[in-house]
Amino acid sequence: MPAEFSDLSRLERVKYYTANLFLRTLIGGFKLVPYPQRVSAMGWLVARVMAPLAGFDRRVRDNLRLTCPNLTEAEVRHLCRAVPNNAGRSLIELYSGQAFVDHAKAADVSGPGLSALHEARKAGRPVILMTGHFGNYDAARAKLISMGFEMGALYRRMANPYFHEHYVKTISGIGTPMFEQGRRGMIEMVRHLKQGGIIAIVGDLHVQEGVELDFFGQPAITSTVPAELALKQDAALIPVYAIRKPDGLNFEIVMHEPIAHSDPVTMTQEINNGLEALVREHMDQWFWIHRRWKAA
Repeated sequence: MPAEFSDLSRLERVKYYTANLFLRTLIGGFKLVPYPQRVSAMGWLVARVMAPLAGFDRRVRDNLRLTCPNLTEAEVRHLCRAVPNNAGRSLIELYSGQAFVDHAKAADVSGPGLSALHEARKAGRPVILMTGHFGNYDAARAKLISMGFEMGALYRRMANPYFHEHYVKTISGIGTPMFEQGRRGMIEMVRHLKQGGIIAIVGDLHVQEGVELDFFGQPAITSTVPAELALKQDAALIPVYAIRKPDGLNFEIVMHEPIAHSDPVTMTQEINNGLEALVREHMDQWFWIHRRWKAA
């Protein structure tokens, strides 16, 4: 859990402030460049310069060695560049405002989850949309909002308090309400669901209070809270992902079959299985830079 600002030492505040200033300056400079070149250039910069310096290459290699040991060295090298490239594109897209939203709005939506979403809204039933750090998950949110599916979203507080402030303002520009992970945010989110609302949750990070489930054949601590909420509020639980197209700028939104209500562990494992299958088809689009397998 990120520390409160008042608990940070002077040195920590200086470090966070300097990092935020660098990122804000970098993002501001890139926003002066036309959108297609901006997205491409940020992808290149993060992949070729920032990722090696930040140790992301080693993180990607460690995760792939653990979960996909049969990959060739050439395939691993490719992913060490392609994965941070997608991350860099996603970052600058988020800060590109209407230009990004326009590309998201142009995306095609497919999959059985779309009709299930329509049916739930018609019946006044709450919906929990599950996604992951794949492609650009905010593209799916922007697209569905443009289709009239107003929704809230759960987000995790960032460690850097300076960056967190404008980050929340930026993601709120796509749609509101936003619920911060924690007790207060959970209360507000449950209230939203009880009113028949829709919420979006990114569920593929390590969560200390989660349950050890399988992901890529390895134990991965995963939160079962979304499934528990779906059961308690009789909400439709629908996985949705935004796949980045080969041009690097546009997306295809895929909505999987709704997760059948059973028990939280079974339901959450099914979400993991669906995401794993999608990642195996698009290995370069999942954020392999995360420490997803701390249990292993």
